[in-house]
Amino acid sequence: MGEAPENIPVRLPDPASIETVLARLPTGADEAALAAGLTEAFPGFRFSTANVDDQYWRDTRSVIAADGTRIAEYRPWMEAELAKDNGDIGALWTRLRESDLSISEWHGNSVYAFAPTGSGAADYVQIRLGREVEWRAGPLVNPRSRPWGKDELLDPSWITHEDMSDDRVIAGPLYRMLGHAGSSVVHVRSFLTRRARLERERREAQRPEMERRVVREVTGRDTTETPFLELVPDWFEFVPRENRFFQDWDESSASAGRVYAHWALDIYDYDAKGTREVGFVPRPLHLPEERLIAGDASVHILMDRVEAIDREVGIPFGWFFLMTHGNRIEQEVGQAIVKGLTDQRVTLPDSDVRVLLRWAERPYGF
Repeated sequence: MGEAPENIPVRLPDPASIETVLARLPTGADEAALAAGLTEAFPGFRFSTANVDDQYWRDTRSVIAADGTRIAEYRPWMEAELAKDNGDIGALWTRLRESDLSISEWHGNSVYAFAPTGSGAADYVQIRLGREVEWRAGPLVNPRSRPWGKDELLDPSWITHEDMSDDRVIAGPLYRMLGHAGSSVVHVRSFLTRRARLERERREAQRPEMERRVVREVTGRDTTETPFLELVPDWFEFVPRENRFFQDWDESSASAGRVYAHWALDIYDYDAKGTREVGFVPRPLHLPEERLIAGDASVHILMDRVEAIDREVGIPFGWFFLMTHGNRIEQEVGQAIVKGLTDQRVTLPDSDVRVLLRWAERPYGF
């Protein structure tokens, strides 16, 4: 990917404005309504949406009355109730186990909204959302078993998410933004530029150390020392896997389609012990039914299989990106096809050959 950002919108959709759009959507609005609401609110952006089947539960719980009235946030309410019994968990359990109050939880699935900002693979905006419902998850305390510690009381283990059903839903479905500002609304090309810059700065900061580093090799009684940078002369030109993913898309036959029609990006951007951690894990929107492993299959059989996968997921060379993700296609498949290409036993479009050989020389994966 190029160093300089291109096709950056003058103004990205901001979290506060997106929250306003979400608040206007009626309860139960589907993804088409979400896309229409975002498109109307942000002139110049034409949004589409996709969901990822990744059920999650928020750890925010409420105390709910029998008629569905929300009484309080569960944890501070329960701590206050425990204080009434002077910290006696047994007394609290005896008092509350016949209560008609219950605990509610929020359950959701990830939904992504996308809008193009140009023709390149990375020229688009991604918004990460959750479509959530609040449901009556269980009683205040387990009526059959006393909690033996405060932690068990405040983190109710007697709630089982498998019990969720439509008749227990008390609010939603509604949309909520997920993550923080650095990961919930992202212009992907700008993100990749920042990712490459941070990697370059990190490696430049290590230059003195790397220039001193040597690799020692012992042969018999002789020891030789070779400067590390002689063995790895392009160490400072390292391209992060995130940037390579989009470069490979742009330069392969997959460029016939948009990345966001096939992949969502689980983006992270945070500080960990003084180190900035930035990147993403791609999440496939379309997965082939079966896992593909190389095994003892001939390269011709593997080619038939990857071509079938491309048809199944709806994008040429789609198998390659599934292979970098690793969920359905192992990297040995790519290595076997590389050998088939070099042995002139199989063929691919020239652009795909270049991308695949570059990957084989320096593999990456997520």
